[in-house]
Amino acid sequence: MDAGTVMQELEALGKERTKKMYLSNGAHEPLFGVATGAMKPIARKIKTNQPLAEELYATGNYDAMYFAGIIAEPKTMTEADYDRWMDGAYFYMLSDYVVAVTLSESDIAQDVADQWIASGEELRMSAGWSCYCWLLGSRKDQEFSELKISSMLDLVKNTVHDSPERTKSSMNNFLYTVGVSYIPLNEKAIEVSKETGTVEVKRENKKSSFLNAYDSIQKDMEKGRLGFKRKFVRC
Repeated sequence: MDAGTVMQELEALGKERTKKMYLSNGAHEPLFGVATGAMKPIARKIKTNQPLAEELYATGNYDAMYFAGIIAEPKTMTEADYDRWMDGAYFYMLSDYVVAVTLSESDIAQDVADQWIASGEELRMSAGWSCYCWLLGSRKDQEFSELKISSMLDLVKNTVHDSPERTKSSMNNFLYTVGVSYIPLNEKAIEVSKETGTVEVKRENKKSSFLNAYDSIQKDMEKGRLGFKRKFVRC
C-alpha cells in the first residue's frame, strides 16, 4: 500500500465531529478527523513499514502523522529521526501520543527522552516525560536505575509548578506512573505527590485543568493496580 492509497483510506474514515474535537485540542489543518480505533484495519494490512511511515509523517496531516506512529519501526529510527519527528510535532497529541509512544519502543528511548527533558522546550520536555510514563508503564522495573528515577521525582517536586503548561501535565503523569507502575519508588512517589499537591494546567481558550497525582495513585492502589504494566504501548 502506498502513501496515496493510505491517505485516501484515511480521508474516507474522517468524521466532522472527530475533526472538531481534534481542532479544539490544538490540531490544525490538514486533517480528516479519523478516530484512532478506525485506523486499526489499515494498520493490520500494513503491519510495519518505516519508509511509508516517514512519507505519511512528512505530509503534516494530523491523521497521517498519527497513523505513521502506528506503522513505524521504532528500533530502526535514529536519534536524528526522533528529533526530526519532534520538530514536526506541533501540539501535545503528536508529541506525547505519537512521538513519545514510538520512542518508548526503541532501544535509545531513555537517552533521547533525557535530552528532551533537559531541552527547556515545552513539547520536547513533555514528550520526554511522557516517554518515561510509557516506559515505566510497560517495561520491567529492573530495566531502570532507581537512583535516576528518584532524582527525576526530585526534579518534578522542585520544578513542576513553574514548568510550561504541557510539561506540567506530563510531569504530573510521571509522578502518578512511578507511584503505580514502579514498585521500588512507590512510597517516594506518594510522598512527592502529596507535597506537590494539585497542579494547575492553563489551557488556551479553555478552563484550567487541575491534576492531582496523589489522588490518582490512591484510587489505583485501592483498586489493586499497584505494579500495573501494559502489554502493548502502541495501539
